[in-house]
Amino acid sequence: MSDREYMLRCLELAARARGRTAPNPMVGAVVVRRGKIVGEGWHTQAGSSHAEVVALAEAGAQARGATLYVNLEPCSHFGRTPPCTEAILSAGVSRVVVGMSDPHPLVDGRGIARLQGAGLDVEVGLLKERCRSLNRAFLKSVQHGMPLVVLKAGMTMDGRIATCSGESTWITGERARWHAQGLRGELDAILVGSGTALADDPRLNCRLEGGRDPVPVVLDSRLRVPHGARMFHGGRRALAYTLAVGRQVELPGHPAHVVGVPSGPDGSLSLVHVFRDMVSRGLHSVLVEGGARVHRSFVLGGLADRVLLYMAPMVLAGGPAWMAGPGISSLYAAPRFRFSSLQELGSDVLLELEAMSPATSTSRESGSSCRGDP
Repeated sequence: MSDREYMLRCLELAARARGRTAPNPMVGAVVVRRGKIVGEGWHTQAGSSHAEVVALAEAGAQARGATLYVNLEPCSHFGRTPPCTEAILSAGVSRVVVGMSDPHPLVDGRGIARLQGAGLDVEVGLLKERCRSLNRAFLKSVQHGMPLVVLKAGMTMDGRIATCSGESTWITGERARWHAQGLRGELDAILVGSGTALADDPRLNCRLEGGRDPVPVVLDSRLRVPHGARMFHGGRRALAYTLAVGRQVELPGHPAHVVGVPSGPDGSLSLVHVFRDMVSRGLHSVLVEGGARVHRSFVLGGLADRVLLYMAPMVLAGGPAWMAGPGISSLYAAPRFRFSSLQELGSDVLLELEAMSPATSTSRESGSSCRGDP
């Protein structure tokens, strides 16, 4: 096997913990001696042993003189666990191949420098873009203080999410719905507006067997969602964002963490403050499931990194659309995305789009707000 193939194996191992490592990144490691893999490991969740330590422990004495492959720079500081660089040096590894450096302020080249300073042969940058793609959420949170934002909607060919009478069960088929459930298990949080919470009383959990539930989040500027809402009584304590000057709203007995955030220019919730608070709580990715005005606020505010549209082969010729509110009068001002992939899911298709540029612009964020109401 080549260096490239060993790094691909690191990425494969790292991805096994997708959705479970925040606020840490996904990391996989492989130890190779004389062309044979003698140790493998991945970081399973925050607080558990890092991938390098697991792989080196499996390799044991065979790690001496071996090559260690890892998709992200080894840490060199004490956190919940000891520094990985010291474990690497103690194991006697002679060569380390790193996919990419870690921009986290506590690492940021220090791990690489520590290994090089100890005389190890260190190579950096193999499959860098693939390594970056795997940890997009972690990198965005570290570099910009914002989570990776994924918008998701199920609709007809003409962009409708229900009939004129409000019927919406089910527009998309079973395969599309189970695919969306899997997406819930891969992201840290799931967000809806208060209108959706009041109309549907969703659980906002992952219904796949063995799936991990994301943290439910509701934008509720007027605190209209009742205490008995199902999203407040799942496996993970929900977050409810409301308008307030202070950061924390003291509401004894409320089943959710109620957080007050400032208003945006139009008097609604400042989405940037919502996102920054989420990142401070270790939530680095969020799935936005609506409603229509919430979707509009995220798209027009330039806050969506990815958009996933599950489209059924039918036309309703009316009824509510997946985005609602005043239209855009100029093509020049229209937010633009690029097509990323098209996937068949039974009789439906999944259209995936990416933002033309990272959703991190301060000028656009400062004007982004949302009331979270229908």
